[in-house]
Amino acid sequence: MTDLGTTAPAAFDLEQHRADAEAIRRFAADVLEPIAESGDAPQTTGPMLAALTEFGLMDRILPRNGQTYSIGSALDICRIRNALAYGSPAADSVFTMQGLASFALVSAGSDDQRRRWLEPVRTGAAVAAFALTEPDVGSDAAALGLTATRQGDGWVLRGTKTWITNAQSADVFITFARSADVPGSKGVSAFLVPADSPGLTVTPIEMISPHPIGRVDFADVAVPATALIGEPERGFATAMKTFDVFRPGVGAAALGMAQRAFDETVERVKTRKAFGGTLFDKQAVRHALARAAVDLEAGMLLVEEAGRKYDSASPDRTQAAATAKYFATEAAQRIVDAAVQFHGAQGLARGHVVESLYREVRATRIYEGASEVQLDIISRRL
Repeated sequence: MTDLGTTAPAAFDLEQHRADAEAIRRFAADVLEPIAESGDAPQTTGPMLAALTEFGLMDRILPRNGQTYSIGSALDICRIRNALAYGSPAADSVFTMQGLASFALVSAGSDDQRRRWLEPVRTGAAVAAFALTEPDVGSDAAALGLTATRQGDGWVLRGTKTWITNAQSADVFITFARSADVPGSKGVSAFLVPADSPGLTVTPIEMISPHPIGRVDFADVAVPATALIGEPERGFATAMKTFDVFRPGVGAAALGMAQRAFDETVERVKTRKAFGGTLFDKQAVRHALARAAVDLEAGMLLVEEAGRKYDSASPDRTQAAATAKYFATEAAQRIVDAAVQFHGAQGLARGHVVESLYREVRATRIYEGASEVQLDIISRRL
């Protein structure tokens, strides 16, 4: 196994960054969102991955140098996610899950595991899923109940994972199970489990989210010894390191949705007639938009700072990631809520852009650690 590598971002060029972001926004809106709207989420995952690969974004989240793979720059991932989510929240999810689920293999996987799975995941030929949450285990991720019991040279997995993104379309699950009878995080190991393993079943869950969610049951799923990712009882640390990379990106994506809602609202209030003028003539409306503009800028500054701190291996990168995710997702929720309010009944109409964003942004305050968990992380380091 090799140490985790990250791809350092190139020297920052503001004009190039703006052009890149605009190109991704257009690509998401013109190419990816029509794919997302063309059918049910599990069936559209593959076509979206193919388009993301052709556009070159998979090379940025999971770059390859010869036979060596790394996770892309956390800062670059944040910028990509912000632009993708502006045009297509569903596409942001598809893009991100390939990196999120690959992190364990990049950071701790064996050479054989990397050779078998990383190239198909990078090119979109295989869909990866990250399976941590359980029916009775959400924010307290160390209290896992899925068990991994040694059997001969391998392991047998028993239990259930739930709220798993891409569960229905996954070819491989990166899952976490209790492999030692010790409390808390010390007994958790990480495993690579192909989706066609006997005893593994997936049940779709209907949710207000832009991506497919499912329950995964492990009924005596036998896996070989080579399914273990890294060292036994070190899986929880791998899961937490994954969040250090991808939590700022959750904030970036939420702010991308919020920016779209904000832009739609500015145009709406400038033309919506009310009380002899437009809504924009009302000081209360202008002040609400001004607060939203401040939140958007402050949120992206925190997100980008968290990305830089991860890329530079800063000792406070975990706190920075928690701070960025907390502020950005909470701010995004406020902004999208205000967007619905200023659109009035139109903003509640099924299929309207702000109605969709209202449903889609809500989950960002929960997954990869709820806002309350982020506050706990921050407060422990004060």
